[in-house]
Amino acid sequence: MIRKTRQVRLGNIRIGHGAPISIQSMTNTDTRDINITLRQIRALEKAGCEVIRIAVKDTGSARAIVEIKKRVLIPIEADIHFDYKLALLAIESGVDAIRLNPGNIYKPVQIKCIITACKEKKIPVRIGVNSGSLPKAKNTKSVADNMVKVALKYIKLFEKEHFYDIIISLKASDVVTTITAYRKMAALCKYPFHLGVTATGQGEEAIIKSAIGIGTLLSEGIGDTIRVSLTGDPVEEVFIGKKILQALGLRYFKPEVISCPTCGRCQVDLIKIVKQFKKKLITYPLASVSGLRADKQLRIAIMGCEVNGPGEAKEADIGVAFGKSSGILFKKGKVVRKVKSKDAVRELIKELDFKAKT
Repeated sequence: MIRKTRQVRLGNIRIGHGAPISIQSMTNTDTRDINITLRQIRALEKAGCEVIRIAVKDTGSARAIVEIKKRVLIPIEADIHFDYKLALLAIESGVDAIRLNPGNIYKPVQIKCIITACKEKKIPVRIGVNSGSLPKAKNTKSVADNMVKVALKYIKLFEKEHFYDIIISLKASDVVTTITAYRKMAALCKYPFHLGVTATGQGEEAIIKSAIGIGTLLSEGIGDTIRVSLTGDPVEEVFIGKKILQALGLRYFKPEVISCPTCGRCQVDLIKIVKQFKKKLITYPLASVSGLRADKQLRIAIMGCEVNGPGEAKEADIGVAFGKSSGILFKKGKVVRKVKSKDAVRELIKELDFKAKT
């Protein structure tokens, strides 16, 4: 069941209330260095990022937004901590959204100033609760309970001023705490959620933590926009975010390659063939093949034997199942023709090309 929420506009992106789940990331450059920051923003945009957050740590960073906004189309969210005046300056500079941390900007008079400025510019605020910077809360049983309590208290300050263009995030470095906090909050408000597990680290462990945390919630219909948090190149965050959404069937960005894990029946170097095919797909015009439709996935199967052929992979649009030196090419479980093992990659690409033209 999909959680029903309000819808918020962030630049040219809609978040919540049935809008596609968008992918976010954050630059790790010095925002004051406009050229380097722009270079990274463009790389993120090319990778498929739809909202980019930038750190605003001083007045120079806030003023840089003016020039950055002139040279990009993607929505920019200003990440604000400690100094509410930086939020006001970022808003004046034309930012598309503000992220506030209740752990370090909490004085009602300061928040009211930010709300007034956001109302005037018609931009939303993300209330970003982070387990690492939680203010103290009494009578809470867990970190997750504390995060929810802090978020609800903060939201009341905005609702008191009749401001409802709000996005909520409740991030912890612990996966279970993150999931628990979002689940609890989902039952208590209708604001859209920005999902993420914070400070996951680097490499496979970080990817797994993000995939489990974000994926679990999305599978339950919770979540409206996501950011995969990795130590490293933020472009990788976008690629992983795409894979999470595609694995859950929420959005499709490229054809899915299905391949078996191989066993003693396999008589070809299936690992090599799959790698060759996936490498070929990188340079192939995928949009012309799949149309990148949000509601349709193109599946390509490369299977090691007849057991894992048209039977187990019958849902694939196109596939090949190998014998000793040749394989059978099939579509939707029906055999089309035989192909030589050495020609399999080329034959699959030919079928994709045919599909693109029909």
